Amino acid sequence: MRYISLCLLCCLLFSCKQETKTTDIEVPLKENQEKVYPEDLKKVFDAHGGLDRWNNMHSMSYHIIKGDELEKQWIDLKNRRERTESSTSKTGFDGTQYWIEADSTSNKDPIFYTNLMFYFFAQPFVLADEGINYEKVEDLNFDGIDYPGFRISYKDNIGVSPKDEYFIHYHPETHQMEWLGYTVTYKSDKPSDRIGWIKYEDWSKTRLLLLPGSLKWYNTENNLPTSERNVRRFEKLAVSEKEFPETQFIATSNARIVEKMEF
Repeated sequence: MRYISLCLLCCLLFSCKQETKTTDIEVPLKENQEKVYPEDLKKVFDAHGGLDRWNNMHSMSYHIIKGDELEKQWIDLKNRRERTESSTSKTGFDGTQYWIEADSTSNKDPIFYTNLMFYFFAQPFVLADEGINYEKVEDLNFDGIDYPGFRISYKDNIGVSPKDEYFIHYHPETHQMEWLGYTVTYKSDKPSDRIGWIKYEDWSKTRLLLLPGSLKWYNTENNLPTSERNVRRFEKLAVSEKEFPETQFIATSNARIVEKMEF
């Protein structure tokens, strides 16, 4: 499920509304209540290693590189507890409370930021979370290739920002994910009609899961991607069936508890 809203910096990528025709897809449940996904979306999950393998994993960690900046993240894949460390701050979610230890140069909001980059990175698997609706959308055309896709929306009261939406688009032959569109509803009760775009590249397999090495944010025009704007690279990725120790997500001794979004 979606646990956190999207980054304020990404708001600069938005423009006007995309006219996208959608077809509702009802996702039925088997007798044992196992979720069944649209067939083409299931092929996307399978192209990246499959949901069974993903669901067997309990922990993930990686480094995020943006220019000269380095950030480390540790995530509990089952309940989305998280710890983040950079040169200016340490933040975390211990399953109950959000906390932060930061110097005067940091303006990071731990509630806003928790699971933010993880949710972008751990595509397409996070789009199999509970409480999601799927709709087929028109293909995204870029550089002469038509990428089929789905619109992802959330049921009421799912996560911090249930009115966020995503648009996953995949290669028509390989079913490998190529693009992610998203909307931002930061501190808003209203859905947004402005779509930002990320291109996924440098895929590699870790524990037989195909995950990206770089995420490229794009400028947009008429809610469609035009040219590359910035990039974040992911290194030292580790995924495991083992859980992190409980101490991994506990607040540091100098941290303060945050009860609501601050920025």
